[in-house]
Amino acid sequence: MRALEGRRVLLVVTGGIAAYKSAALVRRLREEGAEVDVVMTASARRFVGSVTFQALSGRPVHHDLWERPLAHLDLGRDADVVLVAPATADFLARMAGGRADDLAAATVLAAAGPVIVCPAMNTRMWEHPATRDNLESLRSRGVQVVGPETGELAEGEVGAGRMSEPRVIVEELARRLRSGAPLAGLRVVVTAGPTRAPVDPVRFISNGSTGRMGYALAAAAWGRGSDVVLIAGPGTLPPPHGPRVERVTTSADMLEVLRRELRDADVLVMAAAVADYGVERTSASKIRKEDGPVDLGLVPGPDLLRETREDRAASGILSLGFALETGEGEERARAKLEAKGLDYIALNRADVPGEGIGAETNRVTLLDRWGEREELPLLTKREVAERLLDRLEERIGDRDD
Repeated sequence: MRALEGRRVLLVVTGGIAAYKSAALVRRLREEGAEVDVVMTASARRFVGSVTFQALSGRPVHHDLWERPLAHLDLGRDADVVLVAPATADFLARMAGGRADDLAAATVLAAAGPVIVCPAMNTRMWEHPATRDNLESLRSRGVQVVGPETGELAEGEVGAGRMSEPRVIVEELARRLRSGAPLAGLRVVVTAGPTRAPVDPVRFISNGSTGRMGYALAAAAWGRGSDVVLIAGPGTLPPPHGPRVERVTTSADMLEVLRRELRDADVLVMAAAVADYGVERTSASKIRKEDGPVDLGLVPGPDLLRETREDRAASGILSLGFALETGEGEERARAKLEAKGLDYIALNRADVPGEGIGAETNRVTLLDRWGEREELPLLTKREVAERLLDRLEERIGDRDD
């Protein structure tokens, strides 16, 4: 299920240059399944036309307090959340003062559900004591704040005050709206990416894992309200917003961090492509071609799931692993599930284009220790992550019952 499926979001767009980002925000909200109503201030409509938001939301855009009786009450009552993005310094001041002199301000004041603001303004305006006082007043009344970020501003200056990116806002929104999910408040440890087995100071043995599947799982778990630790091997992907990231290089590094983080964990998702082999003896100096053929002497690396099996069992940690196979591989995956003390294992293929390592999509067969089996179709890795976490949440719900 998409992160905001069935949710109704009321987006209030106020008059700042960051209003152009709000158009992309509407698109992202709808991609995650939300219904979006848009209210614009008069100043906002000077930056972006209302027809843009009407086309993206598929619904009429509201801006006139007198368009129909009690419009401000209806809009605020029907929304699951009111999102003010961008929230200018002026609009924050009006909110703090309880003003209701236009449709946007009146709707926010009459909101029945949570209100989230995404500030956007010049750095000096953001740092001004009046703005800070207004935000503190709003926070004391339960208004939640996302951002701002530090970066290049519209006037060319660099500093705090840049509205958070639409991706970040949607992830924050989903997390806050799913605070009652079974995974909310649980500590989830996710491993991702490859590890490296050094050969000499410049060479190593590794694999083609990008970490995309593990990153998607970490982001999805964080979006469900979990306290997420992402243990990530080397890679080029930017880390997901939200989870705490622990960077590692070798399998031994990952095992050390994993043991530490499992002490307080409720769930483990082992999506890393850990190097199966290392060299018997790492050279302290660079191996040169002139030295002739080299026998690396490959030896098995540490088996992280086997090494942590007893600790996971003793703590009752719900564990999901992955099996990357060529050919059918289901019997091997089932054997791995049992041998390594997993509750679930996701089988995927290394020999099918568009699946597994390096791909943006994946197709998995989910097996569990209770004998159940589920085949998922080819999906984006984020969609696969959501489906896998759905199954974990079902099991957590059964435990609680």
